[in-house]
Amino acid sequence: MDVATFCAQSHVLVVAGKGGVGKTTMSAAVARMAAQVGKSVLIVELEGKSGITTAFGRPGDLGYEEVGLAPRVRARRLTPDDALIEYLEDHGLRRVSKRLAHSGVLDVVATAIPGIRDVLVLGKVKQLERERAADLIVVDAPATGHAITFLTSAAGLVNAARGGPLRTQAQDVVDLLSDPARCRVLLVTLPEELPVSETVESAYTLEDKAGVQLGPVIVNACDPEPVGLEHPAAEAAAEAGVSVDPGHLAALEAARRFRLARHAVSAEQVERLGRELPLPQLIVPALDAPTIGPAETAVLADALATAVGALVPEEAA
Repeated sequence: MDVATFCAQSHVLVVAGKGGVGKTTMSAAVARMAAQVGKSVLIVELEGKSGITTAFGRPGDLGYEEVGLAPRVRARRLTPDDALIEYLEDHGLRRVSKRLAHSGVLDVVATAIPGIRDVLVLGKVKQLERERAADLIVVDAPATGHAITFLTSAAGLVNAARGGPLRTQAQDVVDLLSDPARCRVLLVTLPEELPVSETVESAYTLEDKAGVQLGPVIVNACDPEPVGLEHPAAEAAAEAGVSVDPGHLAALEAARRFRLARHAVSAEQVERLGRELPLPQLIVPALDAPTIGPAETAVLADALATAVGALVPEEAA
């Protein structure tokens, strides 16, 4: 499947995963990949200070107002307070909106109406999607534990509220999340036992409780296939006619075995993920870099594009 087709399948991609699996990095890579095929992209950050700006080589953190990060890529941050202010202003309460939000009224309302924070934010995402703010909206979602609550809160409010604007807003959010032509969720994991187990559990929970369409699973930081390590270090040295100090030879052999063992663990977890969660996978290699900047984001975007190209339409749909 070509990247343009993949990016056109849904207007909103919610990128979610356990903390530490590279969820934000993958959000940036997905955005970069889409921009490279001519799509306009809006990244929506929900938690603040996530590293999106660093991934594009821009200083500072995102705010409520949109900023340009790269050609065809813009980004902004959404918070419940911001969404509440805008909601009130849109309903004729401009004078009191900021006073209410900054006085802590949202905390009171959130206590009385569980899930209202998430519905306010998702309501704004829904508005951006309806207004076609970009060809593709990439939502850098909260970590998996909160992401499940984040994506299921609207359905809970629909069931709890009998009517009124709150129920209407919640129903609109449910309609967005349940329509695969409008929204899909991309789960991100690492090829390790705990992240894979949590990803499998989260996937079934999201399908059951949120009714969302799950896209391919992004398996980040996969160990690449070892090359040239088939033979023990001593045998390789002998075949090459090279004399190596015994101490160095032992160190080389230990490194070879460690490398092979690490790849075996990575491959085993990727295989287990495919066995326990029947979704296509987008395999992304590990990068030897202390931080993720523009160069690394470009490499990851290319790796994602290659993985997307290996999908067949039936898998990616």
